[in-house]
Amino acid sequence: MYFSAHMNSLKNTPTFFSIQLVRHLLFWVAVFTYFIITIEIEYFGSYKKAIESRAILVFMQIITAYSCLRFLIPRYLISKRYILFGIGLLLLLMVTYALFVCIQEFYYQPKYFESDDVLAVYDSNKRFWYYIFKIQTFASKSVKFLTPAIILMTAKFYKNQQTYLKLNEQKKSTELTTLKHQLNPHFLFNTLNNLYALSINKSDEAPEVIAKLSEMLDYMLYGCNDKYVALQKEIELIENYLALEQMRYGKRVAIQFTNKVENDVKIAPLILLTFIENAFKHGVSQELKEAYIHIQIALEGNYIHFDITNSIAKNRVSTNKESIGLANVKKQLELLYSRDYYLDLKEDKECFNVHLKLPAK
Repeated sequence: MYFSAHMNSLKNTPTFFSIQLVRHLLFWVAVFTYFIITIEIEYFGSYKKAIESRAILVFMQIITAYSCLRFLIPRYLISKRYILFGIGLLLLLMVTYALFVCIQEFYYQPKYFESDDVLAVYDSNKRFWYYIFKIQTFASKSVKFLTPAIILMTAKFYKNQQTYLKLNEQKKSTELTTLKHQLNPHFLFNTLNNLYALSINKSDEAPEVIAKLSEMLDYMLYGCNDKYVALQKEIELIENYLALEQMRYGKRVAIQFTNKVENDVKIAPLILLTFIENAFKHGVSQELKEAYIHIQIALEGNYIHFDITNSIAKNRVSTNKESIGLANVKKQLELLYSRDYYLDLKEDKECFNVHLKLPAK
């Protein structure tokens, strides 16, 4: 029972320290502890005097820090009103410094005032007006007042950045999942049309088509759920797809596929297949005579080069609408590779060419 209770206590520890109030209390305890550890007792004369002096300083730092975090930054800095922020910060430091001098001269110094003259009295008014206009002291104290505030602001900025990056990554993951769900039915629809055409003709190739389709669906459902997959797996997928299309179109299409990839690298899944699908849909299906598709995949240095050229049917029905698959793949490239990729689409009267350059993962 003791062991179980101890384990439960350990499980609850991160939750306890994740409370913002607890973290801030620990931070100020650490700041105060630092001042206590670095006390020069010879300067103060006693630990009591030194501890009380450091407590006053930390109190000023707390006022400065939370005035910045809760008021000045949200109201002026985040909204980019920099001049008002600067004026507000200067006023805050002046008020904090005035309060500090007031506590020092009317409470702290008189309390610990010592003189050889028994009748001597500490002149708080005179000392207050002396220090309140001392620019050098104001500047040095302002730096001390602001130091913890800067640390807290840096920590908050780092935390916000981490949260932003996490949310951005989740957003990307959601968008990619959505795009894949849009792409897979589009691909499946085209492939089932192939199988349907063979079934109508009672072709002996139908079982082979089913086997290859089964392999492809198995990969698409279970093998490409990661952000990046082995390029060789994608090449196998392409080979199966080309075999299916060759069965469907027969002599109507001349397919040339060159694979120059020897090393095992990774790539975003289903990217290359979409361009091949597009080539068949717009370059072969509308061609009444013989069409051609030339594909080459190569690995040069740290980059994957993909080239595909397909013939254009003379009697094709032109449309200004971009295909669903092509639009999706462009979005995926932006999400997965940002600006670190190159895509060039060229079209003339006789052929359409795609050149894609991706960094190998």
